[in-house]
Amino acid sequence: MTTLTDALLDPILAADPAGPRITWYDDATGGRIELSAITLANWAAKTANLLRDEFGVLPGARVAMLLPAHWQTAAVLLGTWWAGAEVVLEPVDDAEVALVTAGRLADVDHVAEVAALSLDAFGAPVKDLPPGVTDYATNVRVHGDQFRSAGDGGVALDGRSAADVLAAARAAAADSGIGGGDRVLSSRSWETPGDLIDTLLAVFAVGASLVQVSHPDPAAEERRVASEKITVRLGG
Repeated sequence: MTTLTDALLDPILAADPAGPRITWYDDATGGRIELSAITLANWAAKTANLLRDEFGVLPGARVAMLLPAHWQTAAVLLGTWWAGAEVVLEPVDDAEVALVTAGRLADVDHVAEVAALSLDAFGAPVKDLPPGVTDYATNVRVHGDQFRSAGDGGVALDGRSAADVLAAARAAAADSGIGGGDRVLSSRSWETPGDLIDTLLAVFAVGASLVQVSHPDPAAEERRVASEKITVRLGG
């Protein structure tokens, strides 16, 4: 295994590149976005190229990520691991790069390189960014959608190796009854390493697909279970 992203994506791309991999809903706005494995991999590659070519990220770098559970966050996570960097989910002092929403910029004013995400479905930039902050949506689109990894820096998530994170994700999938053919519904956050492993990474580690809901409307759940062919629900 070279990087956590290779371990997660390679089996999925080989088995089912065009099938839905992550479907994201926002019940507050009615938004819905669905990405196949190949589209998710393209976004991850663009992110990895952005990190390497614009920010000079090398294997072993630490990247702070202050982002909600969202399809773009999934792509950014995979891109960061593809670049061989460690993801930290808090504004640590020794992060070389931070990827954040506009509302979290004050938390990373000590980080040398910062990119802000609008999380807009149509790729709109963040308005009125301060000088020195990169707009992710504007910059990432010019980068290539293929990436060749230079290897793993040894640590992937919060001090844990890629192999350890992958094993934990597979164990979490087993505990939740998630298998390769499942369609998993979740509205859990990804704010901690445990949250991230138990939801997004558990689903990807066994080749399942995720339906992630932001601002969930309880009245919509049963209809969504039927329309999305949900087989496993992750409780809050």
